[in-house]
Amino acid sequence: MKIAVIGGTGDQGLGLAMRYAKAGEDVVVGSRKAENAENAVTEIENLLNQSNMKNLEGLSNPEATVAADILILTVPLQAQKTTLDSIKEYVDGKIIIDATAPLSSNIGGSPTEFIEVWEGSAAERTFSLLKGKDVAVVSAYSNISSSSLMNHKEDIDCDCLVCGDDEEAKLKAKELINKLPGVNAIDCGPLSRSRITEKITPLLIGLNIKNKTHYAGIRITGLDKK
Repeated sequence: MKIAVIGGTGDQGLGLAMRYAKAGEDVVVGSRKAENAENAVTEIENLLNQSNMKNLEGLSNPEATVAADILILTVPLQAQKTTLDSIKEYVDGKIIIDATAPLSSNIGGSPTEFIEVWEGSAAERTFSLLKGKDVAVVSAYSNISSSSLMNHKEDIDCDCLVCGDDEEAKLKAKELINKLPGVNAIDCGPLSRSRITEKITPLLIGLNIKNKTHYAGIRITGLDKK
C-alpha cells in the first residue's frame, strides 16, 4: 500500500510523511510543484539522518495521486478546492483521508476559532467537491498537532478521531493511523460527525497557547480499543 500526502510540504503533511516513512511505509510527498515535494523529501531525510530513502519520493500532487492507494489531504482550507480540482481526475478507486480543519486563521482570523462551512465540515466539503467520483472520504488527523508529528523521536500522546460513511475505507484508515506510535484510532461514526471532531482542533490550539506548549492532544477513555 502506497501513501500519498497531498500538499505534504507543511508541518502537518511533512510530519505524517516522515512518521510513515520512518515506519517503513511507501510514501509519496505531493505538492503543487514537484520541486517543492522533492525539497520536502530532502528535509525529511535530513531530519531522520538518512539519505536516499527508497520508500520516500516527492512528486506533483497529480502524480502522487496516481502513484498511491491512500491519499492524505493536508492543505489549509483556502487551498482545499484548488488542490482537489488538480487531482480530481485521478482519484477513482482511492481512499482520501481529509485532515483539514476549518480555522478562522485560514481567512486572517484566529486559529482558536472555527469557520462554519456550507457543507457542514471540511471533510464533507471534500466529499462534495469530489461528487461523481469513485472515492471514499474519511476524516482524520486534524486533532493531532503538527508538533507531535514532527517530534519523531517521541511517541504521540494523542488518539485520532475518525469519521466516514464507507466502513471498509474507514477500517483501512484506522489500520494506517494505528501505525503512528502512541496513537489509537477512534471510530466516531459517519462523515457528518466530522462537524464535531473538526471543532476540537481550535480548542487544542487554544490550550496550547494558554499553556505555552505545542503538544496538547485528546484521549478517549473507557472504550474497548481492540
